[in-house]
Amino acid sequence: MPPSLSDFAFEARIAAQSLADSLGGLARPTVRLGVTGLSRSGKTVFITALVHALLRGARLPVFRAHAQGRIRKVTLEHQPDDAVPRFAYEDHLAALSGPDRRWPESTSRIAELRLVVEYESATSWLSGPRTLTVDIVDYPGEWLLDLSLLSKSYAEWSRETIAACREGARAPVSAAFLEAAGGLDPFRPADEGAARRISDLFKEALAAARVEPLSFSALPPGRFLMPGDLAGSPALTFAPLDLPADGAPPSGSLAATMERRYEAYRSHVVRPFFRDHFARLDRQIVLVDAMAALNAGPSAVSDLERALDDVLLSFRTGRNTLLSALLSPRIDRVLFAATKADHLHHSSHDRLEAVLALLVDRARRRAEGLGARVDVAALASIRATREAQVRQGREELSAIVGKPLAGEVIGGESFDGETEAAVFPGELPQDPAAALASAGQADYGLRFVRFRPPAATTGPDGRAAALPHIRLDRALEFLLGDRLT
Repeated sequence: MPPSLSDFAFEARIAAQSLADSLGGLARPTVRLGVTGLSRSGKTVFITALVHALLRGARLPVFRAHAQGRIRKVTLEHQPDDAVPRFAYEDHLAALSGPDRRWPESTSRIAELRLVVEYESATSWLSGPRTLTVDIVDYPGEWLLDLSLLSKSYAEWSRETIAACREGARAPVSAAFLEAAGGLDPFRPADEGAARRISDLFKEALAAARVEPLSFSALPPGRFLMPGDLAGSPALTFAPLDLPADGAPPSGSLAATMERRYEAYRSHVVRPFFRDHFARLDRQIVLVDAMAALNAGPSAVSDLERALDDVLLSFRTGRNTLLSALLSPRIDRVLFAATKADHLHHSSHDRLEAVLALLVDRARRRAEGLGARVDVAALASIRATREAQVRQGREELSAIVGKPLAGEVIGGESFDGETEAAVFPGELPQDPAAALASAGQADYGLRFVRFRPPAATTGPDGRAAALPHIRLDRALEFLLGDRLT
């Protein structure tokens, strides 16, 4: 459909904000790093670990500016946007390293944190101290998937969503919603009670598809799962309907009401997020719990692949020109990271990485064709386990050792959160296609075992030492390394 006046105004506001950001960056070089993650991927832990590693000088051999001793100082400063909540770094660190040692609560809203990195240039003709400001923008992955709605009409979204609810493993948890939707005449006069009932059943179906054992990822609208201060508002009280192929819904009908509320959701929820936050990003990391999808089965894997494809379609990726950098910046680097690598033996880390690379292959080739760089990594922001060789009879097996969370059960034994256990996670196949083909048929040891954060240690200065990690330095090098040369 042709662009409307509101579309032109929307783009104009993005251009104005981008120009203001660019002019500010002339005096103070800045990178806006977006951090998001699909459900249960650990983005709060990732940001906390990244900031703590830089502030405390963790061992980061692949992060060249750090390994070469060129980073002189890293400090936290006031964030740039006063209307956006600050990422609660100190609270999350206290949760991880305090006496109770617990994983921090996930954030369900946008948050920011500003790091200032003072470093020495590696280029002789630019020698001397320089400064890079890194603005970390934390937002729920569910909101990211909402961006696909900007290009879909209510009728298109309804048709796609009803079809997805009828497919495979998602059908049983959507049965009550589908039955109720099938009994509605979308062209009948709107009734608020009916609208609320069908909307509530749809939200229940989304929530059930998100959790284990299904572990689906592509479940927009995202605010239906994380409503925040919009709970109960008309903009969150709609649902897809089984619409006739032809004909516009009559004014005042249930379908017309749902369409109006869908448009309100796009206008008042999705567009402001894109304009005020997402369109201003320079770099992006997307955290993915790939192992949850592998454990859940083929439907979850297909859904994850579709979600990751939608994610990259939502990004404005490409190589920045002078004009685009000023008026419509592109995300020129995207890192997809498979988290919880510490739940596998190191021999499977590259294999987990290969699985994720296969899942994003189609979208990756499309983004790279536009000039963006896309990479994948398997990492553990905070390593909760260590590796050991355990003898079982005449066999010596590779195990991971850690303290399972209280209430976790292994081999019929329930743990109290204080007792260590050795877990044999098995190995992913060398062929990533084989791992995807056998999804749900092999137990990779991740679905049932969750470990406590590692015990805090103290550095020579008496402060908490840097937290252990796996490949966090690789993520830092890809996302920031070229800006610290």
